Amino acid sequence: MPSPVASTDLLTTAPTAPHGIPGRPASQGEFGFQVGTRLRERCAPSGAAVELNGGEFQGRTGVITTPHGTIRTPAFIAVGTKATVKSVLPESMEELGAQALLANAYHLYLQPGADILDAAGGLGRFMNWQGPTFTDSGGFQVMSLGSGFKKVINMDAAAASPHAGADDSVAVGKERLAHIDDDGVWFKSHLNGDMHRFTPEVSMQVQHQIGADIMFAFDELTTLLNSRGYQEMSLERTRLWAQRCIAEHFRLTEDRAGKPYQALFGVIQGAQYEDLRRKASRDLGSMDFDGYGIGGALEKENLGTIVRWCAEELPEGKPRHLLGISEPDDIFTAIENGADTFDCVSPTRVARTSAFYTPDGRFNLSGARFKRDFAPLVDGCDCYACDNYSRAYIHHLFKAKEMVSATLVSIHNERFVVKMVDDARLAIEDGTFFDFKAETLRRYYPNR
Repeated sequence: MPSPVASTDLLTTAPTAPHGIPGRPASQGEFGFQVGTRLRERCAPSGAAVELNGGEFQGRTGVITTPHGTIRTPAFIAVGTKATVKSVLPESMEELGAQALLANAYHLYLQPGADILDAAGGLGRFMNWQGPTFTDSGGFQVMSLGSGFKKVINMDAAAASPHAGADDSVAVGKERLAHIDDDGVWFKSHLNGDMHRFTPEVSMQVQHQIGADIMFAFDELTTLLNSRGYQEMSLERTRLWAQRCIAEHFRLTEDRAGKPYQALFGVIQGAQYEDLRRKASRDLGSMDFDGYGIGGALEKENLGTIVRWCAEELPEGKPRHLLGISEPDDIFTAIENGADTFDCVSPTRVARTSAFYTPDGRFNLSGARFKRDFAPLVDGCDCYACDNYSRAYIHHLFKAKEMVSATLVSIHNERFVVKMVDDARLAIEDGTFFDFKAETLRRYYPNR
């Protein structure tokens, strides 16, 4: 069973400030965020647009500073779950313009073990990635895999659940693999069935060993199937866990002096409830976090509203990361309402099924129409795949079940999303964001 930390680490204590939280580490100054251009000031949305949005647009540009480089925001953070972006070399991710990568603490804890990454010099050195890195806390995987819903933590799952609305819902045909209490979570490994214990302290210990520049506090992920009462109870649990994460984070930072500073982001939950989202934002916003993640299940039509609620309450001088979005319309909605960074596995996930992004929508290369199509995936795209290969060739690779097919389409899809977000950032700066958004979405969704 992987061990998150040596036993001596668990016994070490650090001088504490009032309320039992260790004093702020001096190295915290290695991380920073500078707000640049505010969308509502540069792009001057109409009153009708603001009313339709439900409130002022909170989008902005900025720069996040980390020990391994800067991130110009808004920015898409590509997902490298197991210390790799599936089928793509880290060098290729750098060439296509990715500014940072996000790995998963749950998966790396189980395999190869956080101690291995620590011995290797941290996540970036382990995977030969020179830029900034993120890790999530492992909470999403523990809770979602534990209930059997996996990625489907939303209202669409209700139809599949025999106990829709129940606070202990489990997906049909699945076994509950996670059991939560006020101290933490017991969960069963999806790899071999071993039992493991995650607490806020263990999550911090694991993430410190993994060594990413930005990490997230351990939180309880709820679903939209949970009752209002459970959401309230869970929100308080997450608030208390956030305090414990900060205390352990500061302790470990002092104990591991000499290591690059790792920023800690709190995670805002509250499902679809405005009062809970705002309360969580105020509660965690008053804590000594370096930034904030906006997490939890939310319905697509409420995404922008929920991001805006949080942005209106959170400290303006700290970055906000939206956990897990994918579609172009979601990306624009998130940006204009205040998300500075966001991540999603979709570009590589759909690539493995032969789907590729174009300005005119998403298409599947396995279709017969591409068998004699010798054009690049997208004319004018500057990615390696489009510069060197044709649709017909990559179509052949998929039909022949050659692994490089997923590599080429993944490179293209990652470049497509990275460039779209880069262009959105430039459009905020030059005052054309809303025109750029309208034209991009008009082409991508021609039938809407």
